[in-house]
Amino acid sequence: MDYGFTTAAYVVAAVLFILSLGGLSGQESAKRAVWYGIVGMGLAVLATLIGPGSGLWLLTLLLIAGGGVIGYMVATKVQMTEMPQLVAAMHSLVGLAAVFVGYNAHFTIRLVADGAQADELGYFASIVAHKTPVELNILAVELFLGVFIGAITFTGSVIAFGKLSGKVTSAATKLPGGHMLNAGAAAISLLCLFWYMSTGGFFPLFLMTLAALFIGYHLIMGIGGADMPVVVSMLNSYSGWAAAAIGFSLGNDLLIVVGALVGSSGAILSYIMCKAMNRHFVSVILGGFGGGGGEQMAVEGEQVAIEADGVATALNEADSVVIVPGYGMAVAQAQGAVSELTRKLRAAGKEVRFAIHPVAGRLPGHMNVLLAEAKVPYDIVLEMDEINDDFPSTDVVIVIGSNDIVNPAAQDDPNSPIAGMPVLEVWKAKQVFVSKRGQGTGYSGIENPLFFKDNTRMFYGDAKDSVNKLLPMID
Repeated sequence: MDYGFTTAAYVVAAVLFILSLGGLSGQESAKRAVWYGIVGMGLAVLATLIGPGSGLWLLTLLLIAGGGVIGYMVATKVQMTEMPQLVAAMHSLVGLAAVFVGYNAHFTIRLVADGAQADELGYFASIVAHKTPVELNILAVELFLGVFIGAITFTGSVIAFGKLSGKVTSAATKLPGGHMLNAGAAAISLLCLFWYMSTGGFFPLFLMTLAALFIGYHLIMGIGGADMPVVVSMLNSYSGWAAAAIGFSLGNDLLIVVGALVGSSGAILSYIMCKAMNRHFVSVILGGFGGGGGEQMAVEGEQVAIEADGVATALNEADSVVIVPGYGMAVAQAQGAVSELTRKLRAAGKEVRFAIHPVAGRLPGHMNVLLAEAKVPYDIVLEMDEINDDFPSTDVVIVIGSNDIVNPAAQDDPNSPIAGMPVLEVWKAKQVFVSKRGQGTGYSGIENPLFFKDNTRMFYGDAKDSVNKLLPMID
């Protein structure tokens, strides 16, 4: 009876997860989609707790309560600007869990093989005891893959967290030997698979774990800051496949379904973002991009500053305005002020639109979430392909905290780390104002020739303060 309820609950939860993913494709349905996911996960946890293999109630409830408290504390303290690194941290926990579950499965298999009483070891051990030798070999491959992918996900996500939070350099960094080190670690892991299948010992599993931990570290260290949004979605995919592999090991259908959903959706998102950045998907998987191929073009000229009154005058005289938000807007928490500026400009009869690059910010959809939070109308928030051709007829472009996504070097400099990446061609507008804290190169460390162009003026200062200065001056 319990098993029947668990199976039915898993089916319902899987449907809710699919509905959740589908609803996240649109801003208007996203809130409902999140609730689908919450209810589905709650149902899955409940069904697991009362289903086959349940036990250790006190410890289980204490761990759930502790995790819930920690999750609540983190969720209430983390700002939207810190969401990318939080997502990376969550991915690392999934990877680490996959490693621990794989190890536990290995030790259970060995204990059963050595003659331990399966009934005393728990539900999983009783399943292992009834498997044929062929099924045990398949189980060994599944747990090996789960540990391998989980270990890569763990260290890769930790490095991604470090890069996104500024604790690790955002530059693409490789050890001497580059990709050969990754290939060597992968070869060691493959040899360990054959070794493990022939002996069933713990040492080859442990050695593979060390190699996989190194691969995860070195892969993500070799990716530059400009490409971190793709890395986040790629690690999301890795964590899903790790969960699916462990689901096979445990014989948990829901874990397999959820892992496959997360893994495939993350891979698809990574592929879409790679196309948006003119990158090769395989190159992303191998950590092989993020640095230029030679000496970059020198940037000539100087950055010309402008004060708030000059920007306000241009806005009052303009008929069409495009706002390009970036991570700097998130850091300054300027979305509310930007929304109010948009309202005033539209009330004055001006056409105002937002241009969103697929990798704006440090997380896919980062800018869309911020603008939705600030009540910016959905219909004026446009993707790059929808608005790029309109810049030549645009009177004023305001760039708020963006660098790489508006960098003409992507088209003009073949040695630039972002060479070939489609960008928002804001320099084609009549006037461009860049809201920026100072003259630094930004997170990726890439200089932007846009800041030196004749039709560009630098509006220095905190983005929120700068936009607030404009509000009283808009007629």
